[in-house]
Amino acid sequence: MNSYESFLKHQTRRTFLKTVGYGIGSAALTSMLSSESQANRLTNRTSNEPRAKRVICLFMAGAPSQMELFDFKPFLTKNDGEVCPDEYLNGERFAFIRGKPTLLGTRYKFEQAGKSGQWISEQLPHLKSVADDISVIRSMQTDQFNHAPAQLFMNTGFQLPGRPSMGAWLSYGLGTENKDLPAFVVLLSGLNAPDCGKSGWGSGFLPTVHQGVEFRSSGDPVLYVNNPDEIDADLRRASIDAINDLNRMNYQKYLDPEIDTRIKQYELAFRMQTSVPELMDIKKESQETLEMYGAEPGKKSFANNCLLARRLVERDVRFIQLYHRGWDHHGTSPGDDLGHNLPQRCQETDKPAAALIKDLKQRGLLDETIVIWCGEFGRTPMMEARGGDRTYAGRDHHPRAFSIWVAGGGFKPGLSYGATDDLGYNVVKDPVHVHDLHATILHQLGIDHKQLTFKHMGRDFRLTDVHGNVVDGLLK
Repeated sequence: MNSYESFLKHQTRRTFLKTVGYGIGSAALTSMLSSESQANRLTNRTSNEPRAKRVICLFMAGAPSQMELFDFKPFLTKNDGEVCPDEYLNGERFAFIRGKPTLLGTRYKFEQAGKSGQWISEQLPHLKSVADDISVIRSMQTDQFNHAPAQLFMNTGFQLPGRPSMGAWLSYGLGTENKDLPAFVVLLSGLNAPDCGKSGWGSGFLPTVHQGVEFRSSGDPVLYVNNPDEIDADLRRASIDAINDLNRMNYQKYLDPEIDTRIKQYELAFRMQTSVPELMDIKKESQETLEMYGAEPGKKSFANNCLLARRLVERDVRFIQLYHRGWDHHGTSPGDDLGHNLPQRCQETDKPAAALIKDLKQRGLLDETIVIWCGEFGRTPMMEARGGDRTYAGRDHHPRAFSIWVAGGGFKPGLSYGATDDLGYNVVKDPVHVHDLHATILHQLGIDHKQLTFKHMGRDFRLTDVHGNVVDGLLK
C-alpha cells in the first residue's frame, strides 16, 4: 500500500468510527439504531395528537372497477354501447384500448345503504351493513396506469422499486409496541402474488428491520419458524447466542448497521417461535366469530387473513397489510371479466372485510385503527374490447379516477367524499391524490408527513416525496 492509499484508508468514516471504538461516535450510532430512539426522534415531528395507533390495509391487487362497486353512474348505463365522445379520447393514452371505444354501463344494481345513504353495489351486500362506519372516497387519483408501477406508487409513493413502503415508514417512525412480533406484517391470498412483488412491502433504503414480514394463514405461519427434528428450544437458544456473539464481534469491527439489524432479527425470530404459532391458531376463536368472517382454520383465504388482522391488532402490530390478487378485469375471457370473475372476487372479500369492521368496533379497537380498502388505480367507463372482441365485458386501466374506502382512526364515518363526472372519467369535486392519502393517514397517526424523513444519497426522502396535503374534509 502506497502512502496515498494509506492516507485515504485513514480518512474513511468507517475507519474513523472503528478508531474511536466505544467512544462518543459509537454510542451515538448504537442509540440511533434502537427502536426506542426511533420513537423518541419522532416526538418532535408530531403535528397533532394521534387519533390512531395502527393501520390495516386491505389491498385489492389488480384494480377493482369503481363503476361496478361504488361509483353509481346511471348516465353511463343509459348510454351503454354509445361511442365515447372525442373529448375523452383526444391526447389520451390507454394500456389496451385502441380506436374509438364504446361506453360500458354496469350490469349491477346500486342501493343506498345505512342512514348515510352510501351508494353501494349489490355485489357488496355485507359492506352495506357497515355503510355508516366507512368513508367512501370516489375521487382518488394516481400517476400510474400499469399494475406494478401503480401498486408500488400506492404503497411507497414512487413508481420504481427501492423506496420504503408505508408500513416500513411507520415502523421506522413509530417503532413497535410488541417486542415478540414484527411491526409490519403481510398476509397474501387470491390467485397469486401482486405484480409489484415484495417491493410493495420492502424497507427500501431504511434499515431492513423495518420491512414487512410475510405470514402465512396455512402451513407453517412463517417459513422455518419451527425447529428441525432433534433441535429443542435450549439448543436453538445456544446456537443463536453463539451466532450473535460472532455478529457482535463483527459489528465492533465494522460498525455496519445491517449487522446490528441481523442481531435484532435473530432475537425476534427466536421469540416468534412462541408468539407466532399462538397468534395464527384461529381454532381458538369462537364458532360465531369464524362464521362471521367465513374463516376456516388451516385454509389460505382472505377471510382467514382478515381474522388474523384483528388478532394482530390486539397484539399491537403497527401495520398489517392484506393483499388479495385477482381484480384485473379486462374482459378477455370468463376468467377476467366483469360478469363472471368480479362477483367471485366480491364473494371472497365482501363478508370478511365487513366482519373486520364489525369485530374491531365491538371490541373497541376501530377508533384507534385505520382500515383502508383500495386498489392501485381505477377502470375506464369504456369497454376495452381487446382485439375487437366484445364477448366478455371488461374495462381498461384508468388512473384519473377511482374509489376506495377508509374506516376508523378518526376518519368521518358514513361519509361520501368527492365526485366524478357523469361517465366516471374525471374527478369534478374534491380530488384526493395518493400522496394526499398518505399525508392524511400519517396525520391521523400523529405524524407530519413533511418531517418524517430519512437521509439517503445526500438528501432527505419521505413517503410523500415533495407532494401531499392532509385532506381535512375526511377527518372528524
